[in-house]
Amino acid sequence: MAAPGSPRPDGPTVVAGLGNPGADYDGTRHNVGFAVADVLAGRVGGRFSAHRKSGADVAEGRLAGRKAILVKPRGYMNLSGGPVANALRFFSVPADDLVVVHDDLDLDFGVVRLKRGGGEGGHNGLRSISKSLGTKDYLRVRFGIGRPPGRQDPADYVLKRWSSAERRELDVSLELAADAVEALLAEGLEAAQNRLH
Repeated sequence: MAAPGSPRPDGPTVVAGLGNPGADYDGTRHNVGFAVADVLAGRVGGRFSAHRKSGADVAEGRLAGRKAILVKPRGYMNLSGGPVANALRFFSVPADDLVVVHDDLDLDFGVVRLKRGGGEGGHNGLRSISKSLGTKDYLRVRFGIGRPPGRQDPADYVLKRWSSAERRELDVSLELAADAVEALLAEGLEAAQNRLH
């Protein structure tokens, strides 16, 4: 029996990493969800390939003993909801078993936090997913990217590439976020929060 607020221990789960498609956006702060999804795909020995029915790149494997469908929407960030909702429908996964990995301006760089539901914090990808699903009640893995310096527009900041100092720590932080996804699936939300936070 799953703990309240946790995915079912026996059912499949969809883990959606958010980002923007194309080489212009590789290595930007907004694409950290894609980067975590790539780490997870490496762990399960999966390779992303185009999945026409969902409009996403999909890799499948087992995480924490469960079937996991890793999803990277192929549209732009503000259109993430359609592909994520399509993937849930295609693989018969309820929104309760969706985990979304995304960048978060309100956390310092590299800080990882878990939550279920709540607001979108101005994040267009989350807003699109909530609208497409008709609910905000899904699991999130928040990856801190910090606040923009000075008066830089947050919309510009999230599309910038990591600083040299951040790049030195990025691989370790991505692994931590991937560990957090696995802990969430293995232990449930509350236990994973207690260990990680």
